[in-house]
Amino acid sequence: MASVVETSVNGKDPSLGKHHDFNDSVNESLDTSTTTNTLGTQKENGGISLGAGDAAVDSNGASSNGASTASGTNSGTNGAGAANGAGSAATKKPEVKIIRRKLNGYVGFANLPKQWHRKSIRRGFNLNIMVVGESGLGKSTLINTLFNRDLYSHRAQNDGSLSLGQKELTSTTSSGNFSGLITNDVTIESVSTDIEENGIKLHLTVLDTVGFGDAINNEDSWKPIVEDIENRFNTYLEAENKINRQTIADNRVHALLYFIEPTGHSLKPLDIKFMKEIHEKVNLIPIIAKSDILTEEEIYEFKQRIMDDINNQGINIFKPPQYENDDDETILNTQEIMSKVPFAVVGSIDEIQTKDGRSVRGRNYPWGIIEVDNENHCDFIKLRQLLIRNYMEELKETTSKYLFENYRTEKLKKLGIQQDNSVFREFDPSSRQEEEKILHEAKLAKMEADLKTIFQTKVSAKEKKLQSQESELFSKH
Repeated sequence: MASVVETSVNGKDPSLGKHHDFNDSVNESLDTSTTTNTLGTQKENGGISLGAGDAAVDSNGASSNGASTASGTNSGTNGAGAANGAGSAATKKPEVKIIRRKLNGYVGFANLPKQWHRKSIRRGFNLNIMVVGESGLGKSTLINTLFNRDLYSHRAQNDGSLSLGQKELTSTTSSGNFSGLITNDVTIESVSTDIEENGIKLHLTVLDTVGFGDAINNEDSWKPIVEDIENRFNTYLEAENKINRQTIADNRVHALLYFIEPTGHSLKPLDIKFMKEIHEKVNLIPIIAKSDILTEEEIYEFKQRIMDDINNQGINIFKPPQYENDDDETILNTQEIMSKVPFAVVGSIDEIQTKDGRSVRGRNYPWGIIEVDNENHCDFIKLRQLLIRNYMEELKETTSKYLFENYRTEKLKKLGIQQDNSVFREFDPSSRQEEEKILHEAKLAKMEADLKTIFQTKVSAKEKKLQSQESELFSKH
């Protein structure tokens, strides 16, 4: 037996339902409840309906399709109607299931810099710097000042073992690997070491050109340096052409610091010759060495003469690239750095106490103290920003994408290798077969024509020979 559970509306007692007008009770119940059967549950418009079928109620209050429960919510049945005296029937339209999904607007590629950061930390960084200049200009001291450590402590142990007759010297010291390649009077020494700062590892290689400009005749002293840079390009190019290219060591020179003697006049012929030979192969950064021997006015005038010579000779020096999304502060900082070129620097790793009790890196003179890290005293801070803090990756990117690519293109052209844009062009197999057929037929036709020509030539020669013999026979008889 099925039963109908009635819900009190407006304070009416459900037990008096059989004495009330049935139509009023049904209408009120349909306005505030959900008629259900035992087939299942369905969430609809914020209410709960315990059924999915049709429910028919007769005049005696019995449900013809089974027991039903109406709960007082804001949901109602579709197509419900009431019949006076005879009963009412509620019909329901086919339900459409609506799936509501809230899309997450955050995709996630904004995390790519973090992924690249983790990858870079795991892989580490490398930097190859070449320092070029005459002896005594403070090349080694400046490198030690840039990285705040003594990278050349091994020289006292190895100087006695070097000789001009040696072609290559390799030894292991506490600071890393040391090798020297001696060509003529110029020695190229390579010092490699691993530096770690705040969890960031840097594999640093410094190439020092010992003996450059120290001979009486320095006309060709630049050639061993240029050859060394080109050999590094060739080594990298050969590694790229190998089958296995997973471990390619980048030993290309990323930056070349050229030390200019602080004469206060202008560039010497050797300076101009060297920079003209080298500026298209490396990122050239000119430096005025030991600038503390010049006054501020002399440094300013000396810089103007050097830049005039560089511009007149068409020498390219490294300039940081400017990007579209650079803010005004970045652009202004770059302009301030480039306004100091050539950098007038002073190098020292010695700690000195100033009169006000500060401990600074610098040089102590009778007339005062030159502070290395004071922008009012020298351009060391700007040089470090350009070389390490701000544009190290730009130096490496320029070396890889422009300097090396230009060298690679020029070298391959000299070898007779030209760009073939059809190598990886997509083609239709049927059309390619037709082209090959046409070429083969043309080749056969040419061979046939050549054979005919050869045959006619031999026949003509034979006929001439027979005619000559025939003429000789007639003449004898």
